[in-house]
Amino acid sequence: MPNEDPRPPTRQKALAINLDKELYGTFSEIGAGQEVARWFFKVGGASGTIAKTMSAYDMTISDVIYGKAKRYVSQLRLETMVRREFDLLVKRLTPERGRNTRFFSFADTVKAQSYRGTDESHGWMGITFQHKPKAEPSEIILHLRMLDTENVQQQEALGIIGVNLVYGAMLLFRQPETLILSLMDELSAERIEIDMIRFNGPAFKGVDNRLMSLQLVQHGLSEAAMFQANGEVVQPSELFYKRSVLVERGSFRPATRVSIDMLERALVQFRNESKAKREKPLVILEMTLRNLNDHGRINYQDFLDRADLLGTLGYPVLISNYDTHYRLASFLFRHTQKPIGLVMGIPTLREIFNEKYYNKLDGGILEAFGRLFKNDLKMYVYPLLEKETGELVTVENLTVSRRLRHLYAHLTANRHIVGIDRYTTDYLTIFSREILGKIRKGQSGWEKCLPQKVAQTIKKKQLFGYKPKPRK
Repeated sequence: MPNEDPRPPTRQKALAINLDKELYGTFSEIGAGQEVARWFFKVGGASGTIAKTMSAYDMTISDVIYGKAKRYVSQLRLETMVRREFDLLVKRLTPERGRNTRFFSFADTVKAQSYRGTDESHGWMGITFQHKPKAEPSEIILHLRMLDTENVQQQEALGIIGVNLVYGAMLLFRQPETLILSLMDELSAERIEIDMIRFNGPAFKGVDNRLMSLQLVQHGLSEAAMFQANGEVVQPSELFYKRSVLVERGSFRPATRVSIDMLERALVQFRNESKAKREKPLVILEMTLRNLNDHGRINYQDFLDRADLLGTLGYPVLISNYDTHYRLASFLFRHTQKPIGLVMGIPTLREIFNEKYYNKLDGGILEAFGRLFKNDLKMYVYPLLEKETGELVTVENLTVSRRLRHLYAHLTANRHIVGIDRYTTDYLTIFSREILGKIRKGQSGWEKCLPQKVAQTIKKKQLFGYKPKPRK
C-alpha cells in the first residue's frame, strides 16, 4: 500500500512497491547504469517484486533482443523494449499468478554524459502496466533531459525519477496530475526536465494528453511542450530535426483571418528567402502561459477549446513558459540549426522594443537582442491599422524610443526585421477581442472574420460562450 505521506522519499517509494504483494514486473535499462532497478534491490524485499532485470548496452545484443533500430535512444526503441518485456511476462506468468497480480514492465534508454562527448544528455523512459489484475495494459511514456554536468549525478537523478515513475504508475494512476507532480520528488528543474509525457490505456480513460502537456509547463517540469494538430503529443527535437521553423505566438482566442493571413503571407516570404527553398518549413502556433492566464488562473477547458480550434488549422501547437522572445529563440536554436522565422504584428514588435522586459539581464536589451538574433533568425511583421487615427503602421514607419532608433535601423537594414508583403487590407480591422465579445453577446457577423473551419467548430461545440439563436 502507498505510504500515507503524499510525497514520500525515494527509498520509501521503492520499499512500498516491493512490499505490495500485488505488483510484479521487469526492468530493462540501456545507458547510465542500472540505476532504477538498483533502488529496488537496495531497499530490500525485491524478490517479491522483480521478475527480471536486464541491461542491453551492446548494440548487437540489443538488436538480437529487440530488433534493429536506426537510433537506440528513441521513442520507438523504448516502446519496443517496454512492450516486449510486458508481453513476455504476461504470457509466461498469467496462468500461474495472473488472478492476483498486476504485472508491469519498466524500461529506459538513455544517453548520459560521457567522458568524450559534450552532446545533450537525454533519454526515454516508460512503463507498461495493469491497473488491476488481468486488465489490458496501460502505459506512460516520457522524454527527459538530464541537466547535471557529471555522469554520476545524472545516474543518480535517473534512478530517482525512475522510481517516481514506477510508484506513480502503480499507485497514483487514478490521479494523473498528482502523478505528474510526483515525478520530480527529490529532484529539481535544474537537474531534470520532462518535455513530453503520454498516457494511454484503460487506467487513463478521459485523460487528454494535451492537458497533461500543459501541466508539465504549468508546474515547472518543462519550459515547453508540444502536440500535433490531431492532439498527439510529441517530443520537440523529434519534430524539429533538420527543419527550418516558422512560429507565430498568440492567444488564438479565437484564431482569426488576420492571424492566419499573417502566418500564410510570412510563410511565402520565409520560403522565398530561405537558402533551401525546396524544403517545407515546420509551421508552429505557440501559446504561452501568459496567453492562457485568465485572472490569475488557467482555465483548462478554455485551453482545450483553443487547442481544438487550432487543430482544425492543421498546425502543431507549442505551449511554453517563454515570457520573452529571446528565450523562445534559445529553445528553437537548441533544436535546429536551420533558418528560423518569428511571425508577429506591430503591437508585439513594440513590446519587444520595450526595455522594461530586460531589466533582469545585465546587458539589458542589447544582451537580449544578442541572444535573439545570434543565428539565422528573422522577424516577419504584419502591419497595424490604428483604430483611433486610421494610420497604417508598418516596419518602415514604426517609431521606437530615441535611444533605440539606431538599433532598430540596424536590424531592419540587415533584414533581421522585415515587413510582411501582400497583406490583406480588409483584415486589418479584425481584432480577436472584438470577435470574442460578439460571440459572447450573441451578435451576428463574426463568422466572416474567422477561418470557416474555426467558425464551424465554435458553433458546433458552442465554444467561448456561443449560444445558437432559438428557431422561430
